[in-house]
Amino acid sequence: ERNGLERINIFDETAHVVDGYGKFSGMDRDEAREAVVAAFDELGLLDHVEDHDHSVMTCYRCHTKLEPWESEQWFVAVDGLKRDAARVVEDGSIQFHPERWRQVYLDWLENLKDWCISRQLWWGHRIPMFYCDECGWEDASVEDIEACPVCGKPVRQDEDVLDTWFSSQLWPFATMGWTEEGVDAPEMRAAYPTQVLSTARDIMGLWVARMVMASMYCTDQIPFEHVIIHPTVMAADGKPMSKSRGNGVDPLRLMEDYGADGMRFGLLMQVTGAQDLKFNEAKLESSRNFANKIRNAARFVMMNLDGYEPGEPAPSTPADRWIFSRLAGLVARLDAAFDGFEFGEATRELYAFFWNEFCDWYIEFSKARLGAGADPADRLACQRNLVFVLDQALRLLHPIMPFVTEEIYQELPIDREGAPYLIGAAWPDAQELAKYADAEAERAIEMVCETVSAIRSTRARYGISPKSELAVVVKADEADAALLEAQRGLIEGMGNTASLAIGAQVEKPAESSAVLGAGLEVYLVLSGLVDLDAERERLAKEQAKLAADAGKLEKKLSNPGFLAKAAPEIVEKDRAKHAELADKLARVEAQLVELG
Repeated sequence: ERNGLERINIFDETAHVVDGYGKFSGMDRDEAREAVVAAFDELGLLDHVEDHDHSVMTCYRCHTKLEPWESEQWFVAVDGLKRDAARVVEDGSIQFHPERWRQVYLDWLENLKDWCISRQLWWGHRIPMFYCDECGWEDASVEDIEACPVCGKPVRQDEDVLDTWFSSQLWPFATMGWTEEGVDAPEMRAAYPTQVLSTARDIMGLWVARMVMASMYCTDQIPFEHVIIHPTVMAADGKPMSKSRGNGVDPLRLMEDYGADGMRFGLLMQVTGAQDLKFNEAKLESSRNFANKIRNAARFVMMNLDGYEPGEPAPSTPADRWIFSRLAGLVARLDAAFDGFEFGEATRELYAFFWNEFCDWYIEFSKARLGAGADPADRLACQRNLVFVLDQALRLLHPIMPFVTEEIYQELPIDREGAPYLIGAAWPDAQELAKYADAEAERAIEMVCETVSAIRSTRARYGISPKSELAVVVKADEADAALLEAQRGLIEGMGNTASLAIGAQVEKPAESSAVLGAGLEVYLVLSGLVDLDAERERLAKEQAKLAADAGKLEKKLSNPGFLAKAAPEIVEKDRAKHAELADKLARVEAQLVELG
């Protein structure tokens, strides 16, 4: 091809040398190769023989070595097709996610040559080409032809079948009535073009580009608006999964062990952007546990609905306002994540909200309001709020965990007349929920959670019984101290405190431990309960860890290459993290000085 030489076949279709090559004619390929080397040697033309490692194509079924052999095949002339396929990507009609794959697509099209579409296989769509051996007539036809239109003799259809990708390229529109009614088919008018195609990078040319070419040619429309190039799930050793390697996993077995919801959620939890991931089955266990957590949370709500009357939710307490505000923020973040096709990030947001905020904290805050001695009006308000938040959370979880959420949805005491099934229920409206945004309530309950967590972690660290009351001192600035003081009852009830002092000017008690939070210092008096030498050792380890983490970030932020290439929001996030680490390090060092 480089030199414009004549194309010749030295083999016939059985890999024997064709006539015209002297004594080599009729030999099979292996005999001929040995004979050629022997002939060179006999003529004194052989200098020496070397072994070379090189790539030899083999049949994927029988592993026989393949030989180049020219034969008559059918091709698609792509020059008239690829221009439109490139144009709709260049003008933004079709967008790639991540965006960098756009140029890969365009480069593939630019270098595309005529496409061989005939295959010598038993199964597939027969090429619609008909021949008359009597008079030489030949033509293509969508309808079957039995007799030659010229001489009336029987005709035969081409025995080759279409390339799999040729058939696959028609998928977006051929399934919507196009083959019967064309672009006026009801399904075409209602649902075409489609919105999103999710695919792997290795078939972007084989399939994606060809779907675009076929759609533009056959329907004069794009087949989809967005193309997501999703990550590839690799085996645990980082190699692609394959039957030949035996390193794949059976999804049916995974579903049996972890549930279909657990498998889906667990895979998405491992996704970070378009980065390929090494499959880690152990991580599916936490997703299975998460499905159980959803059931248990729903069971708690259902078990505490005695005397329940449906009604509008009413976030009256700071805890109510906090969870409603967190829900509003969650929906806004999920909408943004789904718009950007960040499914892994959406999954992690859902996990954090439902497990950490709704189950670990809001349900705990609610228990006292649902007890036997609770005020009936407040109990009903709490019930309605629990049902509302659970219902909204189920809707958000449903695309990823459809089975457990649908099961619970059917048991909720809500009006399902307009949406008998969860898949048809309205998605939570971020703008409607925005009215619940409450930064003050979020800050107040965030500090309650940090304080109670500090008390509980200290008990666990030193083996102090939950029944033992602890003297607690919380230091915060005046604004935060005022917010926290208003939630004294929650801290005392959940932390089992002997005393609780909150303020901006409070001093660290003697013989006490310290736990640092965001803008908080929580001191717990340990006198007579624990070994203070151990507390000094703990603080020293925390000091070393904070110093190491701060040093890594400082080195990163002082790297000109990182600052030049990283997105501004990433740089700002790292700077904020460095400042937070530096602040915590300073406070730990100060506490070590106090302990002496």
